[in-house]
Amino acid sequence: MKVILIHVRDPQFYAIQAEKRGSTGNHQIMGFPPIGIMSISSVLKREGHECIMFDQANPDTPNDKIIETIKTEKPDLVGLSFLSTTSYPYAKILARAIRSEVPDARIALGGVFATLNALQVKEQCPYVDFVCRGDGEQLILDLLPNLDDPSGVLGLTWARDGKVVHNADRKLERELDQWPIPDRTSLNLDFVESMPLDVPVILSRDKFTTMQTSRGCPWPCIFCDIPIFNEGKWRYRSAESVVAEFKKLQEQGFQSVYFVDDHFLLQPKRIEAICEGIIREGITIKWGVEGRVDSVVQSLFPLMAKANCRIIMFGIESGSQKILDRLKKQQTLEQIETAVKNAKKAGIEIVHGFFVVGSPDETEEDMKKTFKFAARLPLDTFGFNRLCVYRGTPLWHEYMARGLVNDTEDWYKYFKCSEIDPTCMKGPAINATRAKGLRSLFFRKLFLHPWQTWVLLRRFLRYMPMKDIYTLLSKPFKGKQSGATRAETLSRAVEHQDMKTNAADLTQVSDEELESKLAESSTSK
Repeated sequence: MKVILIHVRDPQFYAIQAEKRGSTGNHQIMGFPPIGIMSISSVLKREGHECIMFDQANPDTPNDKIIETIKTEKPDLVGLSFLSTTSYPYAKILARAIRSEVPDARIALGGVFATLNALQVKEQCPYVDFVCRGDGEQLILDLLPNLDDPSGVLGLTWARDGKVVHNADRKLERELDQWPIPDRTSLNLDFVESMPLDVPVILSRDKFTTMQTSRGCPWPCIFCDIPIFNEGKWRYRSAESVVAEFKKLQEQGFQSVYFVDDHFLLQPKRIEAICEGIIREGITIKWGVEGRVDSVVQSLFPLMAKANCRIIMFGIESGSQKILDRLKKQQTLEQIETAVKNAKKAGIEIVHGFFVVGSPDETEEDMKKTFKFAARLPLDTFGFNRLCVYRGTPLWHEYMARGLVNDTEDWYKYFKCSEIDPTCMKGPAINATRAKGLRSLFFRKLFLHPWQTWVLLRRFLRYMPMKDIYTLLSKPFKGKQSGATRAETLSRAVEHQDMKTNAADLTQVSDEELESKLAESSTSK
């Protein structure tokens, strides 16, 4: 059978360098490859099916070309995969267009947001045939032979005679080694290695991709939906499977890999075996991971560095123990400081810290503590984003109980906490304090860690235009600007600018308004 898979992206988060092409002649895209549809493509092809993939980040394949391919190829199933709340409007727009142009198409939605909101999505999008919940590998294999009667397909939400049917949940698959490695050869795109900062920051021009070696995270942070999607479980591939994929990537010429694991720094014996396998096989690929600061594997940081681990990113969140406890991070300031120092001492080239501002019960003094704490840490890079709340998280349930969100009306929205929670600082105060804190942080970094700052700046200058470096360094000094209007939010989203703080506003714009702005932008180019 024939399947077309489309990765739907929120353009706010992916900078397209339309004028840049790699040595392959492909467009260079700043962002992560769509590992979800790439994994499903491999599974389909192994079972003898045909699969065509699209990524909305590709300027050569806008929606009209995707729809034209669907008309020509006449696939048995069209799958739209997307991750987040902010991508949902774009998925709806595309699905509606496909239904209008190809009335007999079978359309399925999948991904984290679709999984957590399957009933609501199906009711709001009657033009979508199936909403797929949870892991997609076995689900799509079960669905294809049962498109006319999917009543026995676990993990599927669909409709019969106009009534929504919610099939039983699919049991989480723990044996991840059974799936083939992702199909990285069927998308004509080159992905550029970058950092998750507020402006695009290029780390290298190496041939870059991502890898997933585990799924899930069992910690109960109140703002995160990962434990919900994975039922609080952590599932992992064997070290042998991971090393085998590394070998294949090296054969394919990849030089840099980022693990998209929710928490890689678990199970010391597995990490040790992966590192030893990389060294034994002579693999030279540089790689990066995310993890918690309270991980027990810190003694393995030197071995990870020896095995070419170049980046570790920690979810630090705050420099106030009060706020860490409020967010249920279950970590201490001492653990954070120890982890960052251990990573740098071990020779990890880039240690990144994720921080949030605008948390419930956070005061201006708490925010100041966060920036002072960040300045004291030997971090190479850092990002400070506004805390948002979205459906399914413990914080969402708290806000429901407090009457701050309505689960029936607000389920598809994504709110900045500061806009709905009276215990949060107001937006202008957050922006002003953050701007002042970043200015102080930059100066402290310059004087306390001058060599570290110079090494990082030299890397940026190697791969980025000077104007982008100026944007990166000058942004903290422009913090007194007022928030974006709705028109500005739409324009920035459509023009693919990186405006993470406006993501929440975007989900509250009607599909029709967003669709109109997209059409307007398309005709003006």
